[in-house]
Amino acid sequence: MPVKILCLGDIIGKPGRQVLADLLPGLIERERIDLVIANAENAAGGSGLTPAIFQKLLACGVDVCTLGDHTYRKREIMPLLESSPQLIRPGNYPPPAVGKGCTVVKSRAGLEVAVLQVMGRLYMKPLDDPFYAVDRMLEALPAGVRLRIVDFHAEASSEKIAMGWHLDGRASVVFGTHTHTPTADARVLPGGTAFVSDAGMTGPYDSILGRKKDRVLKHLLTGMPCFFEIATGDPRLCGVLASVDENSGRALSIVRCDRAGAATAAAYDADDGKGGGAGGER
Repeated sequence: MPVKILCLGDIIGKPGRQVLADLLPGLIERERIDLVIANAENAAGGSGLTPAIFQKLLACGVDVCTLGDHTYRKREIMPLLESSPQLIRPGNYPPPAVGKGCTVVKSRAGLEVAVLQVMGRLYMKPLDDPFYAVDRMLEALPAGVRLRIVDFHAEASSEKIAMGWHLDGRASVVFGTHTHTPTADARVLPGGTAFVSDAGMTGPYDSILGRKKDRVLKHLLTGMPCFFEIATGDPRLCGVLASVDENSGRALSIVRCDRAGAATAAAYDADDGKGGGAGGER
């Protein structure tokens, strides 16, 4: 029987969390989704993740949260990075770094699913080689865990596409995160790996990558530092929904998932975890 796996792009602040809470439970029920993976590195005020927000995401129906270059922005998340099987960060951080890059959880039907994450190096922080890092993590998995999902948190489309081909036939799903912009290249590769360069973001699309347009434009037009406040308009739940054969671990299909929310700006007046930055930080 096919296993349905929903992979959600970066959750952006309170607008992203609200649209997730509004839409995800119903989507899980209607589509009979077996596992939900969401990138949560921007969930707390747009930068980082806190324990309280992590618990809220799980309560909405998220099964595993992945992170990225903002993994350590909120220091209070570090104990959970060590203890929770539902939270991972890129596995190509140096070995002493807090947390883990791989976890094995059970789907709603009781099947074991491995979730892995690595981070790209092109236009990103310098980390260990993501290709060798993901190879090492895959080799360490029990042979019986056939369903393997990889979040590749990276900037460059070329590097993401290369990762898809590198893992074709060895991972069930490879989905990109980080750019906050959904790509139109979702497909099942010849070896049976469902791939998309970027899942987009779960948050406000009337924005520049989730931030208020005027703030980002002011920085770009003047070169001056500017606080990039979280936008509020057009909140959407965005990602990809993949169907995977439970016996072989090969993907059967992958489709974009883009659901509009109905929230308004008034719902976001009091965010719990202020974030944002100057000079291009997402």
